[in-house]
Amino acid sequence: MVRTTLKTGRRTAIAQVKAARRGRSLENPLARMQTRVISTRNTLREATRRAMIELLNEQLADSLDLGLQAKQAHWNVKGPHFIGLHELFDKVTEELEEFTDDIAERAVALGGVALGTLQVVSKGSRLVAYPLNLADGQEHVAALSNALAQFGTTTRAAIDTAARAGDADTADLFTEISRGVDKLLWFVEAHLQAKE
Repeated sequence: MVRTTLKTGRRTAIAQVKAARRGRSLENPLARMQTRVISTRNTLREATRRAMIELLNEQLADSLDLGLQAKQAHWNVKGPHFIGLHELFDKVTEELEEFTDDIAERAVALGGVALGTLQVVSKGSRLVAYPLNLADGQEHVAALSNALAQFGTTTRAAIDTAARAGDADTADLFTEISRGVDKLLWFVEAHLQAKE
């Protein structure tokens, strides 16, 4: 019944709105993959671990996608604030790599398999595709701000889902990531909030 809980509440509402905006189906391709659970002495119930592994892999796909979006901005930014934004986007990428590693390792610690291949990420990411035709620094700032905000939203929903499932450790991990993503959003978005 934990699987049913995962599909209810705020997370589903957010996903439905975003899927409608993108014209995509709400069904997540990761849900079709059988979650493999390896025997462990972890005392969480297997159903809870299985649900958390699925949740972690959803966030893993988004986190990997977001890291690549930040790198896309880093490589392609142009304009009068090039060096500052180039370095900022690289810092965002580095921070996201740490979050990504923590998410993947938690899935494995629960007896799961971290699904982090490019093929899985391209099918499973819930983030809006990053525009490939951007060059202007402000355009990259806006696009990356949107992606960070979207990931922050799904991360906060994941906190609630993990807490309802009784996995305080996974909820705590997502709380830490949420704080970090909000800080990154602040750093990036600040470039949109002031006049030259």
